[in-house]
Amino acid sequence: MTKTSNRTNWFDQGGRSYALFRPEYPPELAARLAELTPSRGRALDVGCGTGQLTVQLAEHFNEVIGLDPSAEQVENATRHPRVTYLRSAAEDIPLGDHGADLIAAAQAAHWFDRPAFYAQARRLAVPDAIIALISYGVLHLDDNALNDRFAKFYRDEIGPFWPAERKLVDGGYADIEFPFDELPAPSLAIQRDWELGEFLGYISTWSAVRRAVDAGQDGILTDFVRDLSDLWGDDRHAHRVTWPINMRIGRI
Repeated sequence: MTKTSNRTNWFDQGGRSYALFRPEYPPELAARLAELTPSRGRALDVGCGTGQLTVQLAEHFNEVIGLDPSAEQVENATRHPRVTYLRSAAEDIPLGDHGADLIAAAQAAHWFDRPAFYAQARRLAVPDAIIALISYGVLHLDDNALNDRFAKFYRDEIGPFWPAERKLVDGGYADIEFPFDELPAPSLAIQRDWELGEFLGYISTWSAVRRAVDAGQDGILTDFVRDLSDLWGDDRHAHRVTWPINMRIGRI
């Protein structure tokens, strides 16, 4: 068996790893959001990162604008002929009033000053527009031993390095204030079949991992890679990884 941990430092991947390894949303998500909107003119993806959801929305809307405060994220975003990317904070969006049929924020709203973002959403929305806060929860691996070792890493070892906002994600955004006429959310999940290197590449994108490295706690990561490599078997074998999708959907 080839030991991935002996030949690659998976926790020093650089900014491009976010675009390479972040899981993609199922196409049903964009389709279901589009079904709720008053028209298919313009969608906004606020805190778009590298555009995982942005380009999927472009299959359903005439125009999609992805907004993110990080120049690095915008530079690495996936291109699409109906998508425009802008560097912008969620709390001060440089667009005209009442032009958006959908205002979405995927895996981002826990970072926002939400009252300021909600004020922007009301300003930008057309009548009866949809606002959607989307997150994906803690992943589950298809093998019990792998999943148990991952759960220990997530909860006990890397857990102290997560920022406080992470609790909102773990709670499925249930504790986020949401002052809109709320609509029922569909039951959806993200599923990927990943080899060991792909799985560790995804872990490397976590802010908690970067904080652990900066704190000199590389041993936590080294031990996790070693244990996971031993449990994984052939590192080219693909295991199913599943994330539940959580949503708060409202009409403005």
